[in-house]
Amino acid sequence: MTAPLTTSTAPTGQTTAWFHCFAGIAGDMALASLIDAGADLDEVMAMVSRIPVGGWSVDTRPVQRGGIAATRVQVRAQETPVVRTHAHIVGLIEEARLPDRARDRALATFSALAEVEGRLHRRHPSTVHFHEVGAIDAIVDIVGTCAALEVLGVDRVCASAVATGTGMVRAAHGILPNPAPAVVELLRGAPTYGREMSVELTTPTGAALLAANASGYGPLPAMVVQATGFGAGSRELEDLPNVTQVVLGIEVVEQAKSGQPVVLLEVNVDDATGEVIASAISALLDAGAHDAWVTPILMKKGRPAHTVSALADPALAEQVSRVLTAETGSLGVRGSTLQRWPAERHMDEVEVHGLPVRVKVSPGRVKAEHEDAARVARRTGLPVREVIFRAEEAFRRRGLTGIDALEPDRPDDAS
Repeated sequence: MTAPLTTSTAPTGQTTAWFHCFAGIAGDMALASLIDAGADLDEVMAMVSRIPVGGWSVDTRPVQRGGIAATRVQVRAQETPVVRTHAHIVGLIEEARLPDRARDRALATFSALAEVEGRLHRRHPSTVHFHEVGAIDAIVDIVGTCAALEVLGVDRVCASAVATGTGMVRAAHGILPNPAPAVVELLRGAPTYGREMSVELTTPTGAALLAANASGYGPLPAMVVQATGFGAGSRELEDLPNVTQVVLGIEVVEQAKSGQPVVLLEVNVDDATGEVIASAISALLDAGAHDAWVTPILMKKGRPAHTVSALADPALAEQVSRVLTAETGSLGVRGSTLQRWPAERHMDEVEVHGLPVRVKVSPGRVKAEHEDAARVARRTGLPVREVIFRAEEAFRRRGLTGIDALEPDRPDDAS
């Protein structure tokens, strides 16, 4: 266990917690990683104890997972037939009088869960019945994680790409695909990748903590590292340390100008059809590439051909490279390391004719997701560009900070 986070000699910048989700993330693993990184257990549990729910206790112990020393947190609670709604849990959290930031993070986490469960079961979020995530242990995991972030003085949460498993998992609703539908919905807009393991690496609780609190995803941000911790999952895995890592530090403002490292992967192909190349682009994006594109070229003897390119996080370079060769039939891949400077962005959602449309928001711009707009256009009979305009205008009308003056270009022939 490393020393608790201190800021006396740290450079100017915000305190950041970066979750490394190479083996996924669950609520108990997130909480355990923060305890392992130095969050005082008694102080964290004192906050959690303000929740007006009794009959539980927390055990912590040092363990090893794949040779890595970690902390295991286990909530012991009495079994109860009570199934809590989102509204019920909101009342419990608000009654607890937690520190503002811990309260807001916990409420946002349960709100993310309620919205996703509501969409999956076609119910209003306030009436959603939580099963596993409404149980006492899940409440303690979520509120405990938010309390631990507050004890450590964390201003910003971010994460790596998130690993998920495969196969099937058992839940309150029966047998579900892995990753569970709620996990897939919660991780919309986040970089994810699958591992060939029939284990639920990422749970709805873990995914909700990221969906509600992570401001960005990617490699470890530029920071002066002050502490790190590992939170252990319940089982030992053969091929993977079953832990979630958290790295705590002060982001270095002077280093923030450095670009994000990326790998450019390319192949030249002269014997692939347009359909094969289009499928390759789709597969590369599904494999986690930041972007993928095709460039027409001339090869030796004047043969027309194409260069298929993919831009990927270095951690996913091997995975994307395999897809690139498999989909194009190329005998090799060339690559180079570059830097990029992506603008801050986040995903939001609006409604057009009562149907959801995701929008990507960055400073001074909002852009509707084309696939969502096309789906709404098919169902309503509106032109796609009219749906796009209405979605962007709906977001602008909310009057969110930085978007007030935004005026999207309306299609020329739209009325």
